Amino acid sequence: MSKNTFSRRQFITLGLGVMGGTALFGLAGCSDGPSATSGAAATAAAADASATGIDKDAFNKLVASIEPAADDVIAANPWAAAIKSAGTFRLGATRTSAIFSQLDEQDNKVYGFDAGLYLGLIRYILGDETKYEYTQLTSDTRESVLQNDTVDAVFASYTITDKRKQVISFAGPYMSTQYAVLVLADNDDINSVDDLAGKKVAVQSGSTGPEVVGQYAPEAEIQEFSKDDECRAALEQGRVDAYVVDNTLQMGNVVKNPGKYRIAGDAFGPEEYLGIGVKLGNTDAVDFINAFLKKFEDDGNWEKLYKIAVADRCGIDTIPEPPAIGA
Repeated sequence: MSKNTFSRRQFITLGLGVMGGTALFGLAGCSDGPSATSGAAATAAAADASATGIDKDAFNKLVASIEPAADDVIAANPWAAAIKSAGTFRLGATRTSAIFSQLDEQDNKVYGFDAGLYLGLIRYILGDETKYEYTQLTSDTRESVLQNDTVDAVFASYTITDKRKQVISFAGPYMSTQYAVLVLADNDDINSVDDLAGKKVAVQSGSTGPEVVGQYAPEAEIQEFSKDDECRAALEQGRVDAYVVDNTLQMGNVVKNPGKYRIAGDAFGPEEYLGIGVKLGNTDAVDFINAFLKKFEDDGNWEKLYKIAVADRCGIDTIPEPPAIGA
């Protein structure tokens, strides 16, 4: 495997649990730009993909295709009705993950899997995906903004855990993942989680990373940072030897930075599910979002979004089934 490509298993982890491990994903190596073309077509394609490496037209078309909910559907749910009355959705999210939610500075829009979900939900409730107030999150502020009623929901590749369920509620799940080790591309010493013994390993505070590293690499020296870019900065500056976070985020880091990093070995750790955070006990929010996700899947939009945000950019030939909502 070259240093700029992923192993077959690393791609499979995106849908391992829901596909039973039997999916056959073709590999083409994730890239930060469009597929190779020539002449004027190549120039146009490169300009359109820009920094996100995503088919913007397809993404925007998908979001625009979401039909707003009927008035009686909104009125029947107090959480959605309150958002509709306010005229804006208070969104908690991030904009630094190429796979999930990346800000494109050329058009000031966000693209990615999480972005497609939250823009679709906002359009479903308010009839206009631009009607939202954005709150930037880190992994250790996700609970507090919900507890303080600062946001209506959190979309941030948010792993569902029993501990977090004690302080917030989750809708979903909408995707599954495992963990992966990120190292610099020229690092030949670390090739799996087993090589982390005695190494300095960056993790995000407030994430499940410290627990996972503590379990699977108990002799590693854990160093916590608040954000993904801080973990990667520590890696680039030599303050840590590796960075551990969920595999889908690591894929995004390699997509955005071709030639800079590599994923060391196979994904590892427990299979985890990503959900949408809402205030603890807000069953109206959970019910409404889950109903939206079910409709999103039934209409074929989950599959389309996965293809646009993940598969087309990473050479995945087979689209996995989404995990069971409410599981």
